[in-house]
Amino acid sequence: MIQFSRLDHILVSIPEGKTREARAFYSGVLGLAEIPGDHPGGAIWFQVADIQLHLREEAGGSESLRHPAFEVKNLDAARQELEQKGVSISYSSDIDGRKRFFIRDPFGNRMEFLEFVS
Repeated sequence: MIQFSRLDHILVSIPEGKTREARAFYSGVLGLAEIPGDHPGGAIWFQVADIQLHLREEAGGSESLRHPAFEVKNLDAARQELEQKGVSISYSSDIDGRKRFFIRDPFGNRMEFLEFVS
């Protein structure tokens, strides 16, 4: 059984060319603290209580990159269980301090599973 710890983050798509406008809204209007860094795909990250909100430009299409990210206690065990159940695993760019993979549900919704590593 997969041992979920918490919801780590949600990635929300924004239209191409709108990062500056998104930053102004989420930081300036909502007052969220931006998490500095060179994030994958040019994303901007904000802290919202104990989870993160990631915003990334996306052209749109049937295979969206939008997703929730679930922190789990043992990523390798979660991957093995999902593979045994016939779920396809995919990988993306590396992020320091995290191991991660992605799956899609039967409806095409993307989900990230991650584990923090030292």
